[in-house]
Formats: sequence, C-alpha cells, structure tokens
Amino acid sequence: MVIGMRLHFQVSGEGFPLILLHGFLGSLDNWRAVSKRLEGRYKVYTLDLRNHGSSPHSGVMNYAVMAQDLCEFLNEHRLPSAFVLGHSMGGKVAMQFATDFPNRVEKLIVVDITPKEYKPIHRPILNALLALDLKTYKSFGEVDTALAAVVPEIPVRQFLLKNLTRGKDGRLGWRIHLEAIARNYDDLTMAISPQRKFDHPVCFIRGGRSNYIEESDVPMIREAFPQAEIKTIVNAGHWVHVDASEEFLKVVTEFLTGD
Repeated sequence: MVIGMRLHFQVSGEGFPLILLHGFLGSLDNWRAVSKRLEGRYKVYTLDLRNHGSSPHSGVMNYAVMAQDLCEFLNEHRLPSAFVLGHSMGGKVAMQFATDFPNRVEKLIVVDITPKEYKPIHRPILNALLALDLKTYKSFGEVDTALAAVVPEIPVRQFLLKNLTRGKDGRLGWRIHLEAIARNYDDLTMAISPQRKFDHPVCFIRGGRSNYIEESDVPMIREAFPQAEIKTIVNAGHWVHVDASEEFLKVVTEFLTGD
C-alpha cells in the first residue's frame, strides 16, 4: 500500500475511533479542549489537513484529494471505520469522505457548513497574509499590528497568527502552505461532489448566530444525507464548539451514543 500524504495527527483516549477535522486556516490545536473532553469515551484522532498545521504541503488541494488523504489515514492506522466530525472546511472534507467511502464512516457530524458552494469571503484575508513580507518583522506583535488594518477583529487575528512559526534561524514564517491554499482557494469554496448518498446517521450542528446553514439548505442536505438531523445551538456563531462548548459536547455525545 502506497501512502501519499502522511497527515500529522495526535491521538488520545480509548474506545471507538473518532476523527476531528479543523476548518480553513486552522489546525488540530483548534480541537484541543474538545478532544480532552471526549477522550474518556473515544479514541480521539485530531488531524492537520494538507497544507495546514504540521501536515505535508502540496500544490494540489481540493475535497476529492483531502477525502483520499483521510482514507489513507484510516488505512495506515488500520481503522476499518470511524466516527468523523468536521468543522467548516473540515466538515466539507468529512462529507466528501463519507460519500466517497460510506463504509468507513459509522456516524458523521458536520459543524456549521453545508455541501453547497460558498462565496469567497476569505479572499481579502488571504491577500492580506500574502502581502506581508515576513522578513521585515521581528515579532508576532509586529505582524499583528500590520494585519490590524485589514483584519480589525482581534480574535480573528489571534487565530491567524497561530499559523506563524519561528525558524531555527530566528526568522518568522508560515506553518501553512499559504501560496497553495490561496491558489486553490476557489476549489475550497466549491460544493462537494457526492458520489452517492450517505445513508448512515448524520448530525449537522449549526450556530444560531451564523448564516452558514440556512433553512433553505435543508432539502439539499437531506438529498445527499437522507438521515441528517439538524441541531441549532442558539447562542453560538460559526465557531460553535468554542462559543458554546458545553452544549456542543452534549449534542455530540448524545448523537454518538444514541441517547
């Protein structure tokens, strides 16, 4: 068996495998608090998707190849099947994987995303990051200040700066493959391409203060995922698992255990 993309991961806990997939410009660190709470019930694998975190870089990035990455991960770790949970971009990877390899997913959880195409709302952020000449900055704080004009929201800048790293030579650089992500960004906004319907249990969790999953999306969701149930966490935005962690964990555990 040839392994093409050895995704970086962390694993903790014991029990049935549960795979957590982060969103756009994120990393497995985004799931640290959630994985600690779930590792008492499951063997939790948190992954860095290609071109993110500490995973390998590639010039190719779309949902078909990222679903294949996940299939190779399960093969490498001898996991016949798993529960799969993905947020935002990771949710699209999870949906593509479930429809491409339905026998590898026992239950699917998709957090605040649908299978549809989205507007390229992150393009200004990508352009701002690409415009930074990191050789001219000595500290994370200087980069933060430089980004403030384009990204005024402090939490968003803090999230983006998690992708900065300092090399052995002391220079700042990007941990992510920023150029490849930007070059392939249009593909990441596109709808997934379901190869077949996924007839296993699926839970879509949406934030009440987010517009990523709208009522008009429900028929399209159920077309590809006939068993889909949709849960709304009223006081959460797009980052549901951060904004309302207790309620999020309650929904996840009840769905996975069948309670």
